[in-house]
Order: sequence, then C-alpha cells, then structure tokens
Amino acid sequence: MRQLLRITALFLLLAGCTETVSRDAPARILTMGDSMLAIHGATGNSVSHAVERTLGEDVIDRSVMGAKYYYGLPISGSAGLNIRKQYVDGKWDWVVLNGGGNDIWMGCGCGQCSRRINQLISEDGKRGTIPGFVSDLRAKGSQVVMVGYMRTPGVTSPIEACRDEGDEMDRRMARLAKLDRGVHFLSLDGLVPHGDRSYHTLDLIHPSAKGSTEIGKRVAEIIRQTEARKR
Repeated sequence: MRQLLRITALFLLLAGCTETVSRDAPARILTMGDSMLAIHGATGNSVSHAVERTLGEDVIDRSVMGAKYYYGLPISGSAGLNIRKQYVDGKWDWVVLNGGGNDIWMGCGCGQCSRRINQLISEDGKRGTIPGFVSDLRAKGSQVVMVGYMRTPGVTSPIEACRDEGDEMDRRMARLAKLDRGVHFLSLDGLVPHGDRSYHTLDLIHPSAKGSTEIGKRVAEIIRQTEARKR
C-alpha cells in the first residue's frame, strides 16, 4: 500500500508541476494549488499558461494534481502535495491560489464537512488554514488571487454532492477578500453554462483546456485591472 502511495504521488507530481521560465524579465506571478490549476500543464493549456498568454509575461506554476491543505505524508507533501509547501521564495507581486476541494472531497466525502470547512476557513473568513496562509503571503508583499469553486455543468458528476460545500467555501473566501484590499476573490459561478460539458474534461471534475483558458483569462483580468488602478 505504501509503495502504491509513493507511485501515485510521483505520478501526480510529474503531471502537475510545470515550472518554466522562458522570457528575459524575471517572473513575478506564482500559482499554487491543486488540479484545477495544474491540469493541462504538460500541453501548455493550464490556467497559468492562459495567464501568461493574456498578460504576455511568465508565470511560475507550482500547483500539483491532488494537492491538499491537510496532507500528512512528509516527503510527497514537501514536493507539492501539501499546498502550503508549494511556495518558493521570490519577489512575487502576485500569488494565484486555489485549494480545499480535495480536503473536502477526500477528507469528508462532501457529507458531514462542517468541521473540516471550519478548519480551512471560518464563517467570517478571519480564521483557519486558508486565512493564515493568505496572511503569510500578504506579509511577504504579494497580492493574492483566490480562485473559487468550479461548478459542474448541471449533469451527474462524481462531485455533484460537493456543490453546497463549494458554495459555502466561496462565501467564506469572499468574506476574507473583503478584509484586505490586497486579496482578490475570483468566483467561477456562472463560468459554466447549464448543460455545457465543454468546460470540463470527460470526468466532469476538472476543467477542460477551454475551461482552464477561461479561468486564466479571468485571473489575468483581475491582475490587469488592479494594476491599472494604481497607475
């Protein structure tokens, strides 16, 4: 069983970690999180790639498939399956962050999840693992874009039961963002038209290349508009 876990962790790391810099200017945007950000990294169609194309600058992507905030294994956790350990030192103007879905889906099966959600983020958005982590990122001088829950297209999906939990996480993260002008919440409510499967992969869990592109464009627009207001 332990060997299977090691092999699975290695596969997820290889599938999700796509750190690349190609332009002359140093990267100033870091992305961290789980498969919603990491998927399509190998084909150049991840959320980070969409941000790169939209803004015309490099993005360092440290997101990993299957990553969680509560992850107990030390080696694979240090390699990225623990979202908080994906961070690398740098002069990051922006950190794009998602996560928590795997903690809910795998941690409590989207059933009795109040305790786990409260551990991640309190109802007022002020306490918990996510606010604490965001506070650490802000203390390092970065603005933070928190990407919310991606809804299913209204058809049967393995995570359909997680809808209420995802909505509640969104409400709490929106409250967190209102506490600090340097924290921005991107809701994906309305991104997926009802009955439209084209925004998801065949598993109806992860974004398709089209879905990732649309998410990345929205992230880039937050960065662009925020920086334009400061000029």
